[in-house]
Amino acid sequence: MVTFYSHIVNFLFALGLGFSKPQIHHMLTFIHGIILTDGKKTITQIRRSTHETRHLSSMTRFLNESPWCPNRATRRRIQFMMDKIKKIRSKQGDTRPIVFLIIDDTQSKKDISTRKMQGLDFHFSHSDGKSVWSHCVVSAHIVSEGYSFAFDFRSYFRDSYCKENGLEFKSKNDLAIELINQYESPSEEQVYVLVDSWYTSKKLIDACSSKGYHLIGGLRTNRKIYPAGIGIKLSQFISEHIVADVLRPVTVGHQRYKIYSYEGNLSDTENATILISWQNKYDVKAKAFCLLCTDSSLDLVTILRYYEVRWNIETGYRYFKELLGFDHYQLLSHKGIERFWCLQFLTYNFLEFLRREWEKEGIITIGDTVRRIRRDHFGQLILYAYQQGITQRPLAEVLKCLKLSA
Repeated sequence: MVTFYSHIVNFLFALGLGFSKPQIHHMLTFIHGIILTDGKKTITQIRRSTHETRHLSSMTRFLNESPWCPNRATRRRIQFMMDKIKKIRSKQGDTRPIVFLIIDDTQSKKDISTRKMQGLDFHFSHSDGKSVWSHCVVSAHIVSEGYSFAFDFRSYFRDSYCKENGLEFKSKNDLAIELINQYESPSEEQVYVLVDSWYTSKKLIDACSSKGYHLIGGLRTNRKIYPAGIGIKLSQFISEHIVADVLRPVTVGHQRYKIYSYEGNLSDTENATILISWQNKYDVKAKAFCLLCTDSSLDLVTILRYYEVRWNIETGYRYFKELLGFDHYQLLSHKGIERFWCLQFLTYNFLEFLRREWEKEGIITIGDTVRRIRRDHFGQLILYAYQQGITQRPLAEVLKCLKLSA
């Protein structure tokens, strides 16, 4: 019979999860199936894509009831990826390597009829511009030494849901701080935490500072700055003091900006750099984009270039949802859903590991990696059929083994 893709097997065994053979078999089935399944990644479709012989209920029980620890799998996965980064650094001899730790949140949208799923609520979606019926996840993404991988996640629940279910309420900023504290940085690293304006709070800035990290994030215009020691809201400062003549032209890659820079205090943060910018040209009617950086040693171009790295997490969310089926689950238990997400993060990191390994062969994106694996798997099926033909095995038996009809 066609076996699991060998690279997936090697990846899981390299993690050293310490799981039982049946548990490892289920993990292989899910990771293999998530990659191979085209369209909806439901458990039924995953089972069909991998020609799994075990009953569907067995796979469901693995997510809902089996005694395995997703936190252990996460720790091993993160350690594996960080070891790969360290190996590259040792070859390059980096004395002050830079790591980007990106924080954001996303919604896993569901139909309003799915009332029995645990943890569902109305959460605001930036892409939809309104609240949607969904699960909400705050997650972190790591970019360093050519790797761009999903780090970890936390489920966000509204205060009302926490009270109803006896849970401790944690805001999105609280969950973001948990993820920041989870990342253990070697002393030689310089870590930049990248966030949008929803996360640029005093609490999060202080959390970064306590770890020795710098923060670069979007800034809302209702925050106060203190030019010449006088407090004024950014929005008021922009409308009253910004004119075209005081702006500097800056080019980052192929993008041009008009920028005004301020160095000084905010109402809740000392000694920060704030960039007030417009894309291409200054337009008094257009809303300015404001950026905060706590590393005053960086020049304007470097701040903008570093902040562009934040796009990696947006690209990651797109891969998760469009390629890996992050929101395709049909499980009722939130425990099962979080375990499904744990397997999604394992799958993403496996694909990123292979992408980096195959980079010299023209494999540039996660999508390229998935297509390569699917081609390899199809070739494996052809080889299997050819070998069975040589042994003159009856066609009906081959089709039955592959779960295909004549």
